[in-house]
Amino acid sequence: MAVCDIDAFKNDLIATSEVSFFTDYAELLATKKPDVVCICTPNNLHAPIALAALDANAHVIVEKPMALRKADCEALIMKALTGRKHVFCVMQNRYSPPAAWLKSVVDSGVLGRIFMVQINCFWNRDDRYYKKEGWKGKLATDGGPLFTQFSHFIDLLFWLFGDIDIKNTIFNNYTHQHNTEFEDSGLIQFAFSNGQGGGTINYSTAVWDANLESSLTVIAENGSLKIGGQYMDKVEYCHLKNYEMPRLQAAEPPNDYGAYKGSAANHHFVFKNVLETLAGNSTATTNAMEGLKVVDIIERIYQTKKI
Repeated sequence: MAVCDIDAFKNDLIATSEVSFFTDYAELLATKKPDVVCICTPNNLHAPIALAALDANAHVIVEKPMALRKADCEALIMKALTGRKHVFCVMQNRYSPPAAWLKSVVDSGVLGRIFMVQINCFWNRDDRYYKKEGWKGKLATDGGPLFTQFSHFIDLLFWLFGDIDIKNTIFNNYTHQHNTEFEDSGLIQFAFSNGQGGGTINYSTAVWDANLESSLTVIAENGSLKIGGQYMDKVEYCHLKNYEMPRLQAAEPPNDYGAYKGSAANHHFVFKNVLETLAGNSTATTNAMEGLKVVDIIERIYQTKKI
């Protein structure tokens, strides 16, 4: 087992007799020849490190987003297919009990026709998060809040309802002009590509001091429902024809980073799925094509920005 980080001082925290420490991922790949590489770096480095790992004959686990460009995702998929390797995309919110429940409801057809879907993600990311010396807030390394904060919820939208066509967008930077190169808030209107209904995505990192809400509301032929809370960790409303709401497991707590919090701490489910898939007993929870689709949707949203 080995860890790589550009901060050499972390060697004292990480390195043991069983764990080697490197500051150069190329050296780690050449020296340790790992079977699986997990990439948890700034967004712009996901694709190049993943390509290098695939070249080194390793399977890859890549944090969201899979890349910052659809073209880079395609290159990853092509190399993985050629080398017969897996690319696992980390979208741990799929394991949240309300999200898994909603997936079962949608797949069962109990909702009938889908009329409207609304996603609201209103979070706090202020100067405690955007450090001047860091990669966050820079367009080339971060990409924007749809990549770094809210790609989980774009993934849930695609996972549940399929692809979308972007109809209208509005972007604003209300409180982050001094520390980001992109918007902190956006309104997106879309239609489902299958011709069935549409909806909106409303997001912001301009909320003062603490995260407010992550929610998904569905208005359908046979009823309405909403999963919400700060991290989409609760079923807030369910009123469906001839349907009895089951009792769900409690959601995992959010990841706590001190000054701010993120989505549910479900990463252990992701790694369990990786092991089961590599053993031939399961399939990837979020495969590379699904990772590509999230990047594709975000890329198309951002392409609507006026120059």
